[in-house]
Amino acid sequence: MYEEVLSGRTTRERKLAVCTGSASLTAPERAELLTLLAEDADETVRGRAESALLSQSLDAFAVALAGENPAAHLFKYCGKHLADKPAIAAALIKSSRCPVEFLTPAARALPTSAVQELMQDLDRLSTNRALVSALVGSPSLTADQRQQLEELLADKAESESTFAQAVADVDATNEQRSTLLQRLAGMRVVERVQLALKGNREERMALIRDPCKVVQRAVLQSSRLTDREVETFAAMASLTDEILRVIAMSRNFRKNYTVTINLMNNPKTPLDVTLHMITAITGPDLKKLATNKNVSDTLRTAAMRLHVQRTQKRE
Repeated sequence: MYEEVLSGRTTRERKLAVCTGSASLTAPERAELLTLLAEDADETVRGRAESALLSQSLDAFAVALAGENPAAHLFKYCGKHLADKPAIAAALIKSSRCPVEFLTPAARALPTSAVQELMQDLDRLSTNRALVSALVGSPSLTADQRQQLEELLADKAESESTFAQAVADVDATNEQRSTLLQRLAGMRVVERVQLALKGNREERMALIRDPCKVVQRAVLQSSRLTDREVETFAAMASLTDEILRVIAMSRNFRKNYTVTINLMNNPKTPLDVTLHMITAITGPDLKKLATNKNVSDTLRTAAMRLHVQRTQKRE
């Protein structure tokens, strides 16, 4: 019956059954069909559908929006009447089928957590300028989120000097480094994000030191990223403390013990991060950390104190 009403090949009686709730439909199916019937040519059907829509739950609309192929009428109704509701706003934004005109009102109602979830999909954001433009207008953005989104909207390409040192450190031939340097210098931010997500190891090694945060984050979101690369990043004192914090906050990355050790011994890793992770390292590594003069005195002292405590317990 859902497909029948959706296609328009149905009877007036069946339409009214949808409006009254007597039809065998799930709540999301009924909510979606009501948005169609609210524009029906039959005045009686239209009026009853409009009335019934007012009693539908937000969850029903949200689930319907998350379907494989939601009706255009559903987007229209939710975009015009419910976009100020956080659950509906999130569902509209998440759908790749949402019409552009509803992105901006939906973005204004998004909570910070929903924006952060979107920031984990830089592949989509870097190929959807309209969505990024809408999100920039969200009042719930953090300063970091806003900066990354504004970077995605920037059209200016960087000069070769910006990437010179990063490319020089890449393990490749001089010819390969020169070619990579020329490519990077001619790319806009969104193009470098795509390269960070889908490029090769050498490209990721250079882009992890990109001047734009959003490009650095894209490297860490790449499905091609290997454990060895993350281990290398965790040990690089040339990275920003922000990107080291991102690595440390990832449970997936921290499953690799070498990543944890490299972060602990990296002088650029924020102190609050290393102090939080110190209990996760073994005795021998704790002892080495306590004598590592490259890290802060506070961290060395904490490592020695914990090492002594563990030793005394064993005795």
